[in-house]
Amino acid sequence: MLRIATANVNGIRAAHRRGFGDWLAGRECDVVALQEVRAQADKLPDAAFGDYHVALDTGSLPGRNGVAVLTRHAPEAVRTWHGAALVGGPPEAVGVLGPVPAADRVPLARGLGRFAAEGRYLEVDLADAPLTIACLYLPKGGLPAELQRPERMREAPDGGARYARKMGFMAAFSRYLVRTRRAAAAGGREYLLMGDLNIAHTRQDLAAWRRNQRNDGFLPEERAWFGQQLSPRTLVDVVRRLHPDEDGPYSWWSWLGQSFAKDTGWRLDYHLATPRLARAAVRAEVDRDFRGERLSDHSPVVVDYER
Repeated sequence: MLRIATANVNGIRAAHRRGFGDWLAGRECDVVALQEVRAQADKLPDAAFGDYHVALDTGSLPGRNGVAVLTRHAPEAVRTWHGAALVGGPPEAVGVLGPVPAADRVPLARGLGRFAAEGRYLEVDLADAPLTIACLYLPKGGLPAELQRPERMREAPDGGARYARKMGFMAAFSRYLVRTRRAAAAGGREYLLMGDLNIAHTRQDLAAWRRNQRNDGFLPEERAWFGQQLSPRTLVDVVRRLHPDEDGPYSWWSWLGQSFAKDTGWRLDYHLATPRLARAAVRAEVDRDFRGERLSDHSPVVVDYER
């Protein structure tokens, strides 16, 4: 059995204060993908990643973004969009991995270059299973200019700039996703994309879907893009496959109000797997809290896969 989790920690230091270290030690995952680590190497808390080997791309923006993949065994290969990562494992400290050999890189799709140093994507080949693990933190985005109403917005209107940026990222990432999935297949590996995709795909993925149809994260064009990434022959939404008729299970709730208590959340955190791997999934759970405390505004999504 392989137990694999994805979690947006919304800051590794804050998550540790809420019990992330104990959750990590006790959940017995074989692989954990993290988003929004939000710490440069010299700011990581002690034992930030427990007894795991880690591949980490902090990105170049202090206090923002950052993705990591934790594994029980040192990965066979690590790839980032800018050709370098931080790697390490017990008992060694996290150290610098040099540029990835050009022959091992999947060429970036047009349009991804401007995002390469932001700490949004990292992938590893497992050493103990024929599997490529990819970790993605997709931009949150915003509203197109025609939907922006200052009186309804927490942020200042931007003329649709954040919306355009997200849509540009998604278009470019679609092209990259095809390439890297095919590269995994050519190497005899299954492919698993995990992370915070900042989109609720269907009405089942958002409790208050009626009032959010004109809000970012549930816009028709975002949902259409998501659907285009899925098919029975390419990538499968693993949690939805295991919970086909269920609303949720949600993985993000606002810190404000009673959203968490009333379970009026969004499903933003996904396992998207190649078909054979998806068929091997036997159990999917969302760890809503840990010992009565939320680790983040997101909760870990944990899936068990038969080997």
